[in-house]
Amino acid sequence: MADISPFRALRYHPERVIVSSVVTQPYDKITPEMREKYYAASPYNLVRIILGKREPDEAGNNVYTRAASFFQGWRKDGVLCPEPNPSIFSYTQHFQAPGSPTEHLRRGLIALGRVEDYAAGVVFRHEQTLAKPKADRLELLRSTRAHFGQIFMLYEDSGEIDNLLASNKNIDTDVSDEYGVRHRVSPISDAKLIRQVQEKMRDKKLIIADGHHRYETALAYRDEKRASTRANDPDAPHEFVMMTFVNMNSPGLVILPTHRVVHSLASFSEADFLAKSRKYFNVEEVDSSVDEARCTGLLRQAGRAGTAILAITPERDFLLHTPRAFGSEVFAGLSIRQQSLDVVQLHKVLLETVLGLSAESIRNQENLSYIRETSEALSRVRSGGANIAFLMNPVRMQQVRDIAFAGEVLPQKSTDFYPKLLSGLAGYALD
Repeated sequence: MADISPFRALRYHPERVIVSSVVTQPYDKITPEMREKYYAASPYNLVRIILGKREPDEAGNNVYTRAASFFQGWRKDGVLCPEPNPSIFSYTQHFQAPGSPTEHLRRGLIALGRVEDYAAGVVFRHEQTLAKPKADRLELLRSTRAHFGQIFMLYEDSGEIDNLLASNKNIDTDVSDEYGVRHRVSPISDAKLIRQVQEKMRDKKLIIADGHHRYETALAYRDEKRASTRANDPDAPHEFVMMTFVNMNSPGLVILPTHRVVHSLASFSEADFLAKSRKYFNVEEVDSSVDEARCTGLLRQAGRAGTAILAITPERDFLLHTPRAFGSEVFAGLSIRQQSLDVVQLHKVLLETVLGLSAESIRNQENLSYIRETSEALSRVRSGGANIAFLMNPVRMQQVRDIAFAGEVLPQKSTDFYPKLLSGLAGYALD
């Protein structure tokens, strides 16, 4: 099933750079302000490769050719160096989730994973992908012939692999990111320990937590190379991609909710919204002065019985629960597993049916913003900057697991696995 391998990872030389000044959040989490900060932090910051600035570009000088030039130059100058021995890596993250005082530890395994077609039943997705990001990542991969970020993969066991990884104490990278998350990496080159981990992973099925676009980019690149190469070598470099594997049963696996804020509607009537919503939910008005902590408490308590969504309007707040549209045409083509998700109830009933937003406009975020922080969502509405906000509980890992293994998907931005995996801790060069 899951085929993993050690590799001679490309890593920043600690005598040439301060590692904390060159690593970044994943490319799709980097805002324009963050990119400026990364550029200023170091001339060797990885952002120059994974999300470089676009200038007046032309065929021989564009964001992709510049990325390749940076990469080749840093290798030549010894800024990026290969690990002396083929290795796997223990990767730990120590963190507090936003708004929580609880200390968490999440342990992962960095290794190469074989790129598998979804039909093989080894790798499962849980969300749809978009063509534009995949085209961008594919052009970067063609130009650099290397992977710089880790695809976040989930597997399931009772802790055996984590116990093997914890036996290695050789920490050689220890950095904290802008969110206060501490990242520690330990290379493992002991052949016996690597074989033990490989054997434990062999029967695992994998779910992509983060990195769907990059995984499908690796699939596309693999197929390109197979088509252009007469010899079909199952162990060719393009048959693998760099992954970080995390146990989905780990207590350190945290999923945060992503709230929806609807804005700039041509017309919005609170009375009309309530009348339509009552066809599909029980609706209870709650104190309109609720703050972040109260919202979280209300949702957690109501969510124990099933679906719970808070609708925040400029003047009044409402708790929507006990959905009644199961099996109706509103959910055409969706299984009961999917219909039971709060985020599906929100998208199909409230966004598309009640507010009349099209699925395409939602994908393009024309009248919709995705917000992690409850306080920010509340502020946007109460300041008059939005028509209505919808606050939710997070999707549970068991729900993600069941839907992914059933070959189904969740709506866009249904999960927010926290924290993200840093880019720049290890790289995988294909030549």
